[in-house]
Amino acid sequence: MQTRKKHIFLTFLASWLLLFFFGGDRLRRFAFFSGRKAEARRNWPSWTDRSLLKSFADPEELQSDGDPSLPSPRARRAARLSVYKNSRCRMETCFDFSRCRKHGFKVFAYPRERDQPISESYSKILASIERSRYYTPNPEEACLFILSIDTLDRDHLSGQYVRNVDEKIRGFPLWNGGRNHLIFNLYSGTWPNYTEDLGFDIGQAILAKASFYTESFRPGFDISIPLFSKDHPQRGGERGWLYQDSIHPKKKYLLVFKGKRYLTGIGSGTRNALHHIHNGKDIISLTTCKHGKDWEKHKDTRCDKDNVDYEKFDYQELLHNSTFCIVPRGRRLGSFRFLEALQAACIPVLLSDGWELPFAEVIDWGKATVVGNERLLLQIPSAVRCIHPERVLAFQQQTQFLWDAYFSSVDKIVHTTLEIIKDRLLPHRSRSLFLWNTLPGGLLALPDFSTHLGDFPFYYLQHGSSPSKKFTAFIRAVSPSSSLSQPILRLIQAVSGSQYCAQILVLWSCEKPPPPSEKWPQTTVPLTIIQGRRKLSDRFFPYTAIQTDAVLSLDEHTSLSTSEVDFAFVVWRSFPERIVGFPTQSHFWDAEQRRWGYTSKWTNELSIVLTAAAFYHRYYHSLFTEYLPAGLRELVDGLAACEDILMNVLVAAVTKLPPIKVTQRKQYKETVPQQVGCKDGDAGAAPAGEQSPLPQHSPPAKVKGTAGAAGGRRFSQQQDCLNQLVDWFGYMPLVSSQLRLDPVLFKDQVSVLRKKYPRLEKP
Repeated sequence: MQTRKKHIFLTFLASWLLLFFFGGDRLRRFAFFSGRKAEARRNWPSWTDRSLLKSFADPEELQSDGDPSLPSPRARRAARLSVYKNSRCRMETCFDFSRCRKHGFKVFAYPRERDQPISESYSKILASIERSRYYTPNPEEACLFILSIDTLDRDHLSGQYVRNVDEKIRGFPLWNGGRNHLIFNLYSGTWPNYTEDLGFDIGQAILAKASFYTESFRPGFDISIPLFSKDHPQRGGERGWLYQDSIHPKKKYLLVFKGKRYLTGIGSGTRNALHHIHNGKDIISLTTCKHGKDWEKHKDTRCDKDNVDYEKFDYQELLHNSTFCIVPRGRRLGSFRFLEALQAACIPVLLSDGWELPFAEVIDWGKATVVGNERLLLQIPSAVRCIHPERVLAFQQQTQFLWDAYFSSVDKIVHTTLEIIKDRLLPHRSRSLFLWNTLPGGLLALPDFSTHLGDFPFYYLQHGSSPSKKFTAFIRAVSPSSSLSQPILRLIQAVSGSQYCAQILVLWSCEKPPPPSEKWPQTTVPLTIIQGRRKLSDRFFPYTAIQTDAVLSLDEHTSLSTSEVDFAFVVWRSFPERIVGFPTQSHFWDAEQRRWGYTSKWTNELSIVLTAAAFYHRYYHSLFTEYLPAGLRELVDGLAACEDILMNVLVAAVTKLPPIKVTQRKQYKETVPQQVGCKDGDAGAAPAGEQSPLPQHSPPAKVKGTAGAAGGRRFSQQQDCLNQLVDWFGYMPLVSSQLRLDPVLFKDQVSVLRKKYPRLEKP
């Protein structure tokens, strides 16, 4: 009996132990989280701990940092989800790839309606679309569609707010629920909540938006763009303030901010706390309440003093003289000062929680910005002080690269948006993050040419490689007769004698057929004839026959020796991203005419190397043909010798470097174009290769007869070409140089046997 009671007692005890072991922990967790839940009902953060904050602020001031008029995070999320009904859109589910297969990536902008108001900023965006190489006026060819309705400002209190957008877009036959459409937006929502409400259903459209919340951003589908003002330049744009390869001296200020302080509403919490880090020495943080109509009704005890301190400093001076610039959120997540800081090489310190940074899909912002937390503002000064000076300089240089590559103009912002979408269509042929984040940038590294870094002229030094050891000679022939002239025969013999020549291609740009193969000279390298279309732009077409990295561009009347060719090629291999050649010209600013001038006078400066005798990388053929819009190539075909200028302008715009002149045995003389027997369109049949001394800052001297008149017209067309190119690029890309490279021991008083290129000194 006692044994039975003992067993019952042990069973009962074991049951309690099991219940406590398996269920007690859950009971404790339930009680623990219940307490945490009750504690979480309080407004967070509650800045009442005097022991932590006694040296920074009055707890009574910080007690009211929560604004009861602001919606809770749950309410904001619900509002955003109500706007983005297709929140799960991806390229695979909401984009019709079949529209892009036949004609490639083409973009169509809806025709503008006469009575439809359009803001200045949206006009610039539409103009950038139409200037793009992807633009098509035919909607049947389009892969992507852009609305003509201005959707930039969706604040219904704004004067630029367009009403009834839903009704208008439903009437478009191409709308198709927003599929394959791209919508641009800079401002969304309104006072007091500034939610991301656009006021219409975007459907399955891609949204290119400023101040994008990460919670509403659809990765791989939407695109975050920067907030830019109506005064942002259409094209070109101003240079960054830190010049290339220059080491900036230590600046006066470490960290600065000067801007508005919001007394109430969203965004006020961050800016109200900025005065805590101001020390008046190397950290300047200035705010003003003096903005808006009724600021005096809401001003607090700090406003008057803040307004006085605010006027003591100039904003531009602070940008110039500070290493870091605080970029806090405003009413919305983005602000204009983000681009202002980038341009000024003032490293942005971002205080905007939840902001999807512009083009973050392709740009590594960790190399150019410091991302802070709004709630940890007081840690920012010590954090930036810990950054090593070498890393600070790298950050500054990266801000300049990003500004110039993607943000300095509306054109670059729009074209970057289009290129990101295009890369999504063919991910196996898309640009790598390295190309996007390294000079010259993703816009100038065409994936259609190659995705291998070694095929581009910009990355040899970074990867420890070098270009190929052979070149392709590319001769443009425009002889008026079907027989070969003596100059081209001598040129072919001289070039084929080079130890570095792989092949010779002759572009036959005459209406008459080329001579038969037996009429061409016998060479030790392959010689191929290509039938051209009799356009000047043909010489820069990316022909598949060109397999070497280097291209030696020649005109048929060019006179070169084998030694000259060899030395020029050796020089080019050290500078594969530049144009290296013989005949040069230069540009200047004519103050009287208020336009750019063009001269071929022998001066101490040069900015153009004529492609009548020049080495360059074959990638520039692809860039010339595929990157530049068709309108610029038509300009080249209509003006004499404009192709030389355009190629030099293009290479200078890419590299920000001047061309290189090498030693030449003979000075070149310019020949006047003749068009006898060879109809070469409007281009003029004869080459532009040779030049003669001309008075600087003035047209060529007048010569009697038709030759002088033709030379004057040619010079005038070159000037017009240069100024039209500057207008298209938005700035003057050409860079002047005073450098000429000669062989070592060139014309030195030593034995000829010791010189590597002795023939260069022979007359």
